[in-house]
Amino acid sequence: MNTILCRLTGSRGSLWRCRAAVRAQAPGQTSQLISRTGARLVAGGGRPLSGCGRAQSRSQHTQTADPVEVDLKRLAGQDEGIVEVLMCRHKARNALGHVFVSQMRELVSTLSNDPAVRVVIFRSLVPGVFCAGADLKERALMNDSQSDLFVHGLRSLMTQIASLPTPTIAAMDGAALGGGLELALACDLRTAAYSAQMGLIETTRGLLPGAGGSQRLPRVVGVALAKELIFTGSRLGGREALEIGLINRAVEQNQSGDAAYGEALSLAREILPQAPIAVRMAKEAMNRGTEVDLASAMAIERMCYARVIPTRDRQEGMAAFIEKRPPHFTGE
Repeated sequence: MNTILCRLTGSRGSLWRCRAAVRAQAPGQTSQLISRTGARLVAGGGRPLSGCGRAQSRSQHTQTADPVEVDLKRLAGQDEGIVEVLMCRHKARNALGHVFVSQMRELVSTLSNDPAVRVVIFRSLVPGVFCAGADLKERALMNDSQSDLFVHGLRSLMTQIASLPTPTIAAMDGAALGGGLELALACDLRTAAYSAQMGLIETTRGLLPGAGGSQRLPRVVGVALAKELIFTGSRLGGREALEIGLINRAVEQNQSGDAAYGEALSLAREILPQAPIAVRMAKEAMNRGTEVDLASAMAIERMCYARVIPTRDRQEGMAAFIEKRPPHFTGE
């Protein structure tokens, strides 16, 4: 297993390190860590990625010298089209602080306008944690109006993630608590290790889920069960979460601590060969249709269906079926 080590030296001489385990790939495959300037750091043939300077990694943040807390990796080769959002705020267990949220919003905005993206995986590079939720140290310094404004921004970010046109998968290899679970709930699909702990625990802190959790959890597991989980501030393991339908797949954790990521990658690879426009339209039809009455939902389905009829991918799908061969979709 290769290791990525990015060292970013700040204006005050501080050293920030981001270490990411790169899973073994099929022959001929490479992975690409994409910097904010578009530069690609390619790992292949057993060679580790070289270090990257702050100017290469986040050109928009050079003036404030913010460390990289969220980054992107675009997979290549047979996995081209899969993009990973890497959460790597090691010192604060990926807590949702100002810098973290700002960088996440920037990356999600970039992905929403990228037609080359087919599946997005949200994963953590911090061992034992997906996202620890709110940064309570930062929150303690805010007055009431500042806190309300910041939570409103969090709610907006989760909506932005939920609105991505392509399928999204949260890979929970560790704790996903409070805002961390709300981030996972904003994704279409979720995988988790059996050992992962997850829950909307805000009531144990005198709060309620404020970044979409009070609305998305009932839509996923049902109103009565969501109320029980939120009222009690309960924490669930991967097995329990799978049983109630909170997650799609659960696996035993491995020695490298990335079993849920491996399952998410496997799921992404199942989605990848399908027609991209059809997948996007299916997501739109379901997301919009579940928010309205059935008659209106049928109209939404018809509208989305009409958008795939003139595509080349639909013609390719029909031709491949007739010719008894696998289809090759191009997203056109």
